[in-house]
Amino acid sequence: MGKESALRRFSMDEKEMELIRQLREENPRYRKLYEEHLLLEKELARLDGKRFLTPEEELERKNVQKLKLAGKDEMESIRKNYYG
Repeated sequence: MGKESALRRFSMDEKEMELIRQLREENPRYRKLYEEHLLLEKELARLDGKRFLTPEEELERKNVQKLKLAGKDEMESIRKNYYG
């Protein structure tokens, strides 16, 4: 698979980005989940940037991953219910 094909596969198209923008503007729950998702991504990046994690940090990382996934699942559910 070439670079161009891989980039297309992993990047959102304009239509999807517009749907997300519209949901953020119109749906307070979606907006809150989106903002939490961004914060959790930053926290996960911070933890992943450490060379070693303490047992407490490992647990925190797993919890952040679970919260991030749960939020993403709810966002997807909202999107499907909103747009069909």
